[in-house]
Amino acid sequence: MQQVMRAMLATGLVLVAALAGCANRDSTARRQGPAFSTGRAPRVDVAAAPSALTAEALVRAEAYRHEGDLDRALAEFERVIDTNPLMTVAYLGAGDIYREKGDFVAAEQRYAAAAKIEPRNFDAQFYHGLTLQLLDRVQEAIRAYLRALAIRPNDFEANLNLASAYLQLDEPVQAMPYAQRAVALRSDSGPARANLAGVYAALGRYEAAVTEYQQAAELMELGPELLLSMADALGYLERYGEMASTLDQLIRIEPSPAAYERMGKAMFKLRRYDQALQFFTEAVNMDPSYYPAHNGIGVCLLNRYLWSEQKDTRAREQAIAALRKSLQIEPRQTRIVELVRRYGG
Repeated sequence: MQQVMRAMLATGLVLVAALAGCANRDSTARRQGPAFSTGRAPRVDVAAAPSALTAEALVRAEAYRHEGDLDRALAEFERVIDTNPLMTVAYLGAGDIYREKGDFVAAEQRYAAAAKIEPRNFDAQFYHGLTLQLLDRVQEAIRAYLRALAIRPNDFEANLNLASAYLQLDEPVQAMPYAQRAVALRSDSGPARANLAGVYAALGRYEAAVTEYQQAAELMELGPELLLSMADALGYLERYGEMASTLDQLIRIEPSPAAYERMGKAMFKLRRYDQALQFFTEAVNMDPSYYPAHNGIGVCLLNRYLWSEQKDTRAREQAIAALRKSLQIEPRQTRIVELVRRYGG
C-alpha cells in the first residue's frame, strides 16, 4: 500500500475511499465518508434470495458492524458465504471489513467473488478496483474501474480513482478525461481539483496545474506532497516568489530534504545565493543521500568561485567535492559529470 500511495502523492494525486474505515456499506446502501459522493443508489442482491436463516445472519452481521464488533460481523458474513455461496451482499460485507482491517488481499478476493457472481453490481466492481489499486495491481484496477463506469458512467469516485490509476502508469493522456469528469461532477471537491492538477502537471500544462492546485487549496488543506507538487509547478513557470512562499508553508508543516532543496533552488533563482546555500546544506544535513541537494551546494560554490574571478580555489574544491558526492550516490547525471570534468582538474 505504501508504494501505491507514494506513487500517487508524487504526482499530487488523491485516491478516495482508499483508507480503511473511510466508508461502509449496509445491506442496501453505502454510508458516506467525508470525501465521498452524496450517495449510492440502493443495491439489490439479484444473485440469490436469502433464506430466513441467512437473512437473520445478515441482520446480525450489520448489527455487529454498527456496534464496532468487526470480528463477530465478519464471522457472520463468512458463515453466510459458507451456507449460500451466491450471496453477493455477504461477499461485499466481508470485503468491507477486511478492507477496514487493512487486509487488502482478503478484501480483493471477496470483492472479486462478488463481481463474478453479479457482474452488473457497481459496488463489487468499484471496490474490487480499489483493492487492486491498493495492492499495486494497477492494470487490473483500471479494468475493474472501467467495468464500474460502464454501469454508472458519472460516478465521482470511480472517475477520480481511474484517473489516479492511469497516472500511476504514467499515462496522463488517458487520465485526463476521467479527472476532468470528476471535477465536473463535483466542482467543490478539493481532492478532485488536486487530482486534475497532478494530471495537468504530468502533461506539462503548469499554468492549468497551478490554477487547480490553488482552487484545491481553497477547498481543503493541502498536505506536504501536494504543496511540493504545487511548488514544482510554480518553479516551471518561473514564479519563484510564489514557489518560495509555498515551500515556506511546507517547511513549517513538515520539513523534508526535498522541501529544503526546492527552497534552495527558489532562492538561487531569486539571486539570494547565501540563503540558497543554507537551504541546500540543510537538506544534506537532514539526508546525506539526497543527491540533488549536493548538486545545489556544488553549483552555489562554483558560482562563488567564478564571481571571485577564479581566485577562491577553496570554493571550487568544495564545489567539486559536493558534485562528486552526488555522482557517488547517482552516477547517471550527464550535466554534473560535465561540471566535474570542466572544473575538477
